[in-house]
Amino acid sequence: MATLKPFRALRPPADLAAHVASPPYDVVSTREARALAKGNADSFLRVSRPEIDLPEGTDEHADAVYAKGAENLRELVRRGVLREEAEPRFYVYAQRMGAHRQTGLVACASVEEYDRDAIKKHEKTRADKEDDRVRHIDTLSAHDEPVFLTYRAAPEIDRAVEEVKRAAPEYDLVTPDGVAHQLWVVPAAIGARLEALFAAVPALYVADGHHRSAAASRVHAKRAGQPGEHGAFLAVVFPHDQMQILAYNRLVRDPRGRTAGELLAQIGKVMDVSPASDPRPPGPLAFGVYAAGSWYHARVRPGSYPAHDPVASLDCAIAQDQLLAPIFGIADPRTSRDVDFVGGIRGHEELERRVKEEGWSLALHLFPTRIEQLIAVSDAGKLMPPKSTWFEPKLRSGLFVHAF
Repeated sequence: MATLKPFRALRPPADLAAHVASPPYDVVSTREARALAKGNADSFLRVSRPEIDLPEGTDEHADAVYAKGAENLRELVRRGVLREEAEPRFYVYAQRMGAHRQTGLVACASVEEYDRDAIKKHEKTRADKEDDRVRHIDTLSAHDEPVFLTYRAAPEIDRAVEEVKRAAPEYDLVTPDGVAHQLWVVPAAIGARLEALFAAVPALYVADGHHRSAAASRVHAKRAGQPGEHGAFLAVVFPHDQMQILAYNRLVRDPRGRTAGELLAQIGKVMDVSPASDPRPPGPLAFGVYAAGSWYHARVRPGSYPAHDPVASLDCAIAQDQLLAPIFGIADPRTSRDVDFVGGIRGHEELERRVKEEGWSLALHLFPTRIEQLIAVSDAGKLMPPKSTWFEPKLRSGLFVHAF
């Protein structure tokens, strides 16, 4: 079963929603956040990236940064920029990015279910990033940014969500990146129905937000026996058939300094390589390779990987097992300085630019991981390689906060 609960959100009045809404903390740098929030006292980046309100050069992990985030959250509440809902409610959150549309339920998920793997994971967290989120959430006494969860789509849930969307949305805005965002407050009766329907959902899956969910668990354990709704964490839950996963591409540096021709020859020993006019791989089990100003396709050879292993058969795992480790000596992509990762939203032009300007040996354009693969890995209790998925569109921060 999946336990989802309504909550009393802190959220902006409709006329301020566009001023408050901000990109997630982990997709913008401090410099980018400072520029985005300039001249906007209501920007939620002042909570999620509070170092922007401290002198330049401030260590983003300094105690003063976490304290400033809490101070800024209190100030937004004091000024009425964020207001608490009168009673616990669910919310429906819809996004449109080009032709893609997705609609999820904003709710509180159960830390206890996360701890016993009823909410399934597919990614190993990094200790430093997890520690940062623990300090941030604990200092705020709030979950300020939601975890992105998914579940196997259920027609009854789809119908209930569409019923909510028949009314006019509370928020209806388009952010500077061209993505449309709408939010509805779910009527109590439909909310009770949705809560009961989700109780029959076998499992939830963390799509994005492993560090936030792990941090929520640690904060709950730290506050055991203390009052407050810290046994729940903020989430937006989407059906699996509405998920859009983009490629998570690689930049690679050869520590031996071999030429592009020599590297392509090495790749050609394990894959079938041919010149390409389209940077994108033609399908799964193929890669776009950018080297010496030209694009190539490298196709995985049948029988060269364990097809029935849900992890080893992923394109990102094959890239690691057949290319990065044996050819470039990159044993651990989490720590190696010879590989970097570029979200597919930035396009192949970013790969070309960085190879030319930063001296990388080549770029790998991957085929996106499919949501069915993510679910299969999670169901098997296994973990994906790092940087396996890039979900778009990103959830906007500041439209709803769970204060506990």
